[in-house]
Amino acid sequence: MEKAWDLVFRGGTVVDGTGAAPFRADVAVKDGLIARIGEVVGRGAEEIDATGRIVTPGFVDIHTHYDGQATWDHHMQPSAWHGVTTVVMGNCGVGFAPCKPQDHDRLIRLMEGVEDIPFPVLTQGLPWNWESFPDYLDSLDRRSFDVDIGTQLPHAALRVYVMGERGANREDATAADIHAMAAIAKRAVEAGALGFSTSRTLNHRTSDGQPTPTLTASEDELAGIAMGLAAAGKGTLQFVSDFADPEAEFAMLRRLVERSGRPLSFSLVQSPRDPDQWKLLLDRLAEASAAGLEMRAQVCGRPVGILFGFELTLNPFSAYPTYQEIAKLPLVERLAHLRDPDFRARLLADGAPGGPGFAANMTRNWHIMFLMGETPDYEQTADRTIAALAAAQGVTPEELALDHMLSNDGKGMLYLPFLNYANGSLDPSHAMLTHPDTVPGLSDGGAHVGMICDGSFPTSNLTHWTRDRTRGPKLSLEAMIRMQTNDTAKAVGLHDRGLIAAGYRADLNVIDYENLTLKAPAVAHDLPAGGRRLVQRADGYVATIVAGQVTYRDGEPTGALPGRLLRGARAAPVAMAAEQGGPP
Repeated sequence: MEKAWDLVFRGGTVVDGTGAAPFRADVAVKDGLIARIGEVVGRGAEEIDATGRIVTPGFVDIHTHYDGQATWDHHMQPSAWHGVTTVVMGNCGVGFAPCKPQDHDRLIRLMEGVEDIPFPVLTQGLPWNWESFPDYLDSLDRRSFDVDIGTQLPHAALRVYVMGERGANREDATAADIHAMAAIAKRAVEAGALGFSTSRTLNHRTSDGQPTPTLTASEDELAGIAMGLAAAGKGTLQFVSDFADPEAEFAMLRRLVERSGRPLSFSLVQSPRDPDQWKLLLDRLAEASAAGLEMRAQVCGRPVGILFGFELTLNPFSAYPTYQEIAKLPLVERLAHLRDPDFRARLLADGAPGGPGFAANMTRNWHIMFLMGETPDYEQTADRTIAALAAAQGVTPEELALDHMLSNDGKGMLYLPFLNYANGSLDPSHAMLTHPDTVPGLSDGGAHVGMICDGSFPTSNLTHWTRDRTRGPKLSLEAMIRMQTNDTAKAVGLHDRGLIAAGYRADLNVIDYENLTLKAPAVAHDLPAGGRRLVQRADGYVATIVAGQVTYRDGEPTGALPGRLLRGARAAPVAMAAEQGGPP
């Protein structure tokens, strides 16, 4: 006998993405869509007992960098391990299309420098079966994934494609250049790009140290591209900037929105260089929103932090002359030297050349560096820094750091929160998260594979902010679920997901909320060319569902790959009131 439903979740606590209070209900799925919420009569071809678990919409992560990984892998991990069912890539102005054959290596070196993805990984992994941006979309359209994938047109690739060496060297675009870029941007969003992204930060450099080609792009150039999106009548604008002159920079972003009518988001974090600047930018954002402009800030719920270790890109001894003697040896041989008492003594008596500024001394900032434990804590107190722990134990910070990194067979890691933690607390993150004009973002899933592991943001947002935080106010579960489902989906025009409501995409999570646990970052060697990357998993995701198919059970992939390329924005479904249940 044919079953009434494809999939039914029985007896779960539904947190539906609207921000409303959780309620107990069944959820039925049919033909990849949510068909009923309430008491579900009739059996499903598959049934999942959700008793004692929460049922949520799938998480929508709008700030990732899977541009390369999506061309060779079907699994967008680590994001998919954390309840994410839709990712948006092509952020920060970097990506691989459009690209002429002679510029392949140029874009690889830019991605290598900006997003810490090694050159050999990209060289071996990228098929380069495209030149134009629509070609790139066609390449992705032939593939299947464990999540849905949205893309953005990256400014650096666009600029180099149109201007060649002049674009890479950050020369001013001519009127003809701008006209050509605008036309390509128009075609890109018409072909299915969700928008356009650019970078205006000195933190983004090629692997040989050159600033990103978009760093000093003029307002005329940016406005021309934005008007290309306006001509298409679709697409969002995404910016990352140093905001060196915050008033002038924000005023420019506002003018772009006023002129083009396109929605815009920008990255917002607390910088140690100007710890209160984020407040000014939120004030200006609120003014723009009150004036009817669709502008948002992408914010994050924990520090952006660098991980150091002997398996990773950097460790505190990387620049020491003594360490340089063994730096290119295989890990096992390096560890043998590091455990040798004579070599250890030489290393600890050594030193590294310093320099001005935060970055030059980053690996030795003991007073703001912490040990990364088996249960990660992203809001540690000042008495837990390496400097404080070393003083309490009567050893040097270098000795403590060395011993910790040698632990767990040389897999121990150190953690330095360099953004969103200037005052040693996450109170600024709380203020940013709760602002009405912000959305969670900035996870960078798929990038920074040897230094940063933030693709786990969705899980830490849930565990820390709604359940575990002890150092300040928390957020309600329903608010956090709304933020990283409905709010993020709307921010990029994906109105067909992010809610548990009849007719919406059946992208869902069943979560053992009480036991949801974020694991420590670890290293996997599963990239092309044997490349290594940081990954981070979690316990507590009972099931993740994409388009009505179970893609993960208890954190393990099922083999189902219902995810596809998203070509453009999606309209909200027509209401199905007859099938819609609700809080009993």
